[in-house]
Amino acid sequence: MKLRQASLAVILVTVFIDIVGMGMVYPILPRLVAEMLHGEVANASAFYGILVAIYCLMNFLASPTLGALSDAIGRRPVIFISLAGLGIDYLILALAPNLWWLVAARALAGMLSATYTAAAGYIADISPPEKRAQNFGMIGVAFGIGFIVGPLVGGLLGEIGPRVPFVVAAGFSLVNCLFGVFVVPESLRPENRRRFTFRDANPLGAFMKVAAYPALVPLLAVAILTNFAERGMESVGVLYTAYRFGWGPFQVGVSLAFVGFLVAIVQGGLIRIVVPRFGEWRTLVLSLVAATFAFVLYAFVTEAWMAYAVMVLHIVGWGCAGPAIQALASKAVPANEQGLVQGVFMAIATSVGVVSAPVSAGLFAWFIRPDAPFLFPGASFMLGASLFFVALLFVRRAPEYVRLAARPAVEAA
Repeated sequence: MKLRQASLAVILVTVFIDIVGMGMVYPILPRLVAEMLHGEVANASAFYGILVAIYCLMNFLASPTLGALSDAIGRRPVIFISLAGLGIDYLILALAPNLWWLVAARALAGMLSATYTAAAGYIADISPPEKRAQNFGMIGVAFGIGFIVGPLVGGLLGEIGPRVPFVVAAGFSLVNCLFGVFVVPESLRPENRRRFTFRDANPLGAFMKVAAYPALVPLLAVAILTNFAERGMESVGVLYTAYRFGWGPFQVGVSLAFVGFLVAIVQGGLIRIVVPRFGEWRTLVLSLVAATFAFVLYAFVTEAWMAYAVMVLHIVGWGCAGPAIQALASKAVPANEQGLVQGVFMAIATSVGVVSAPVSAGLFAWFIRPDAPFLFPGASFMLGASLFFVALLFVRRAPEYVRLAARPAVEAA
């Protein structure tokens, strides 16, 4: 038990350092795009949506490969590859002379960004089934704390210069890689490893293999719908708050730090109360209700304090939904396919951004143009609310399939 707790702590520290680096970059990259496009918000929004789509496409193609590879050779090597790749990505962003270099950097980051996938597989390895939802929630705690520190530091550094946060983030990632080499133990036992096949490396083949488990079918649908909404929000959030409230890098950093604080509270504390009391399936239903209302409110906020109030409802909903979905999914597959299933869900989380990012950014850009039929910068949030509502209906109509995931993997299969 002590060894498991120590391993969990070490992997959470790794995730934390990784998120600090990512959080430092998040408030600044849209600003860098706008600066390269001479401050044109509508055009910058559209191009930033394309950047997000490129990252998501490359991550979709690579995540199942890296997830399956972690089932074959272990979690540690995949984590090291991911951290080194992100460090190189940040250096390219720091030195990028034009928009094409930003495209190349985002493509590289998408291909090699697998820290979360490998960490989720790592936690599935060391956690008993009844503790997985809570331990998956601890990833959210590490994410949340990292997202408190990262955006604040990134916002402050961004006031110095738009390139400074990228240099510091590169240092964080490369130092984290060295930390992993010397400190992170391997979690995957030799008897739980399986042979790597190109079928598993094919994202569609891996998806079909995972979809063969009946309990995962509705969970895959819910993951697609909800992540479509979330990726859309991420593609317009920074530019939306700049347009609506006039926020600069520091204000954006403060708001993202607040989100990180909420994620840490929800996934580190609230989910440990909600899941044991209501179960994973009911937790998922309640979370989707909260997220639906939150996105509707985002679309109509007129003051900054309103946005902060809505963030609470949003993070309570989305912060509980993610670990509930992961826990249900992890119970539906054998021990030697945990990396594969987590890789597929990670691929879903990013691949939907190939469509949702340009669609949401395009909606935002269109409805703030002078020739728009009417001014409505919150259009992309209404789209997200609709998707959360459809996911809620889907889960409510198929509870018997979702509950299969609470059974042992062999019985569920």
